Amino acid sequence: MNKKDLIYKTILQLNCLDGIDTNTISSLMNMSRANVSHELNKLCKEGKLYKSSGRPVLFFIQENNKPNTKSKLDLLAQNNESLRHAIEQAKSAILYPPNGINSLILGNTGVGKSMFASLMHSYAVEMKIKSEDSPFIIFNCADYSNNPQLLTSQLFGVKKGSYTGAESDKVGLIEQADGGILFLDEVHRLPPEGQEALFIFLDTGTFRRVGDSEIRTSDVLIISATTEDPNSALLSTFTRRIPMTITIPSLKDRTLEERLHLIKTFFKAESNRINKEIYVSLNSLRALLSYDCPNNIGQLKSDVQLLCAKSYSEFLTNKKPDVRISSKILPSYIKEGLYKEKEHRVLWNKLIGEEVEYFRFPGYAQNLDDTNYKEDIDSIYNFIEEKLAKLKSREISDIDIEHILEKDILQHFAKNTSNTSIENNRQNLLTIIDSNVLSFIDELVEFIVQELNIVFDNNLYAAFALHINTLINRIKSNKAISNSNLGKIKTLYPKEFNVAFKIKNIIEDYIRTPIPIDEIGYLALFLIPDNTFNSEFKDKVKIILIAHGESTATSMANVANKLLGEDYVISINAPLEVAPLEVLEDLKDAIKNNPSDAGYLLLVDMGSLTTFADVIRKNFNVPIKVISLISTLHVLEATRKALSGLSLEDIYNDVIMVNSYVETHKNFNEKNIDNNKILIITACLTAEGAAIAIKSFLETNLNYSKNLFEIVCLNCLDKNYFKQQIINLQEKNEILFIVSSFPVDLDIKQYSMYEVFNMNVIKTLQDLINFKTAMLNIPIVINENIDNIDGLVLFNDVTKFLNSILSKHSVTLSYEKTVGVTLHLAFVVGRLKNGDTTSEYLDKEQYIAENSDLYNLINGEFSFLNNKYNIKISDDEICYIMNLIKSSLPEPQ
Repeated sequence: MNKKDLIYKTILQLNCLDGIDTNTISSLMNMSRANVSHELNKLCKEGKLYKSSGRPVLFFIQENNKPNTKSKLDLLAQNNESLRHAIEQAKSAILYPPNGINSLILGNTGVGKSMFASLMHSYAVEMKIKSEDSPFIIFNCADYSNNPQLLTSQLFGVKKGSYTGAESDKVGLIEQADGGILFLDEVHRLPPEGQEALFIFLDTGTFRRVGDSEIRTSDVLIISATTEDPNSALLSTFTRRIPMTITIPSLKDRTLEERLHLIKTFFKAESNRINKEIYVSLNSLRALLSYDCPNNIGQLKSDVQLLCAKSYSEFLTNKKPDVRISSKILPSYIKEGLYKEKEHRVLWNKLIGEEVEYFRFPGYAQNLDDTNYKEDIDSIYNFIEEKLAKLKSREISDIDIEHILEKDILQHFAKNTSNTSIENNRQNLLTIIDSNVLSFIDELVEFIVQELNIVFDNNLYAAFALHINTLINRIKSNKAISNSNLGKIKTLYPKEFNVAFKIKNIIEDYIRTPIPIDEIGYLALFLIPDNTFNSEFKDKVKIILIAHGESTATSMANVANKLLGEDYVISINAPLEVAPLEVLEDLKDAIKNNPSDAGYLLLVDMGSLTTFADVIRKNFNVPIKVISLISTLHVLEATRKALSGLSLEDIYNDVIMVNSYVETHKNFNEKNIDNNKILIITACLTAEGAAIAIKSFLETNLNYSKNLFEIVCLNCLDKNYFKQQIINLQEKNEILFIVSSFPVDLDIKQYSMYEVFNMNVIKTLQDLINFKTAMLNIPIVINENIDNIDGLVLFNDVTKFLNSILSKHSVTLSYEKTVGVTLHLAFVVGRLKNGDTTSEYLDKEQYIAENSDLYNLINGEFSFLNNKYNIKISDDEICYIMNLIKSSLPEPQ
């Protein structure tokens, strides 16, 4: 029997009608007060106990007290005005007859989607829609996104012997959740196979276990959650089956009153857990109210817990007489909240005033009115107490104990908070870095967090990931690198240098190739706290990007700035109609407005821009270097190194190395293109590297069959040559669309790089791919259903006929109608060819008379099909085609 059950059994046996306090139970059971309090709160949360609001806190058996008449969702709404609409939607979804309706919860990472789904289940129980023992099962789709078979077996179960290793029948989560709720978190990570299996269940309420023919049913309500846009391609088929969409706002979209209530709730919860008063300074509350908290409520709660844990440690080691939080112990990113604009200061005074220096949160358990965000976790405080006892037993000095505890606390929270922060940035990085490499980088980050007191925020994670990716590609290309600061780093920062050496060894094992020792210096730069080493350089190299085109430079700079989290790259667009001298003047203005003793790295695409560096060097007497034929990868590498404080010479040498990476990704002229595939072209004026980045982004965000489609990267240093490349490709392959940073004078669908990277046209591209896939499958459908006719030949003939009619009548059909009418015509020809009759069109004589011109056009076009297949298309079928075309014409003005 575990501690919790043992405590509950003891309280039942004592049957204290007047309640029992924590100290009494602690004495009776010879357990620490903190552990007893922890387990008692668990029992309260489970509804087995009820606690008083007075002091000392008394615990009662739940059946001896009146339960709260308000639901947990109602309690949540009391102090969270921004959630009222979402809560009303949740209630409606649960109460909808007969058994509720499936729901989709939208919101960024950390807004509380899982908690909200749990409260929906609680509401269903409270309203007696679900029984008290009804299950609430959580399933994270991301855990199985790369293993469709395992995902299907987890959801639907397995029949014994259905595959090797299936030694017994296994009940799936759909069955386990019968009578309750199944919560599908990160539902956008479901692979296509998993989506289809789930959709069948959503449509019919039935399912089969893997390898089983028996049809089963389950009365389960599905609540899903995603951080993605529900209109994206991944979820387009999902939204049709989910009637209720509930949006949880981000922390930045909620009022300061709500945020203050959350902060107070978190501090009350922590005071409960340690059973001691917690004092929080006025400035600490102000900072927590206003600091940038990108990972939402999850981060806010974790930050409060970190402050409480540090203060509790200082109290236990007698460094402070009580648990007291002042602005001095705030991390720098929280302390920045004190420097917000004037409007925040007005709200501070309105919400918390200026009269009280410290706010006291009672050190006894309370009946908190908010049941949200209070989920119990393994107590950091128990860990601190136990670790302190061990350290004291070894007679370690108080000062050393303080340092050890502080390090352990930081490691605990750094690991928890970094995971959330990093996940937000991974999706962007996956457009540039291979998923296997990024997973390896995640392992490196975890190793560093365990070795050093480092918190990997979005900026540091992105910079570190890009560096490791570049390092691996550089080593694989056998390119040497030197580090002029290696000795200085090793002398000033031996601890960080030692960890960097270990990282070098881990990477060597991963790539099975030795790494030069110079790389250790660059790795160590990421490990030095607060960029101490970077402060040795009084200034940083400025990165200036110039590229031809209306917005080419701006688009590339935006990508780099977004990934690195810094508005650092200076971009200058050079439209083709603008004279080079005007562009040079813009560059001079940029130098004047952005002075730097460290120098400038000029990144240009081609032409006369490469000569600008000499002019700037003479006119301004500043260090400057230029690199031409650049891509987005060059911009990223240059900016990352500049932000790290490297010298101009080091940055220049490292960026030049990027070319070796680009060379390894060539896929045109050096690779044979399958003539049977539909092509998608990516291109950029800034050489092939940017096109590779676009390709990677499309591969990540589009769902397509690699057996049918191929994405081809082209460079375009000369537009005429590029156009000829496209024409040459068209001789053997159909080109579906082009993504580039410039327009091409060809009759092919074209989309800009900026539109793609900003997700504006991703749904359009996916619809186009889906349409083309459907059209490519029509010949297969014809072959399977129509005898004695070649499916591909008939498909081509019908397509030719339809295109001719639409072109002459200036009509464009939707993708859905195009697929439908193509199949319809193919089956009409097939039926007539095999002697079957066609359906009659009512009042066809009158309809033909009213539309005689259109009738004559279509009837004339049908002569080709009539002659080739020795059939006679009836007037009934012609009327059907006429009706379809007329329905697609625009309404008269």
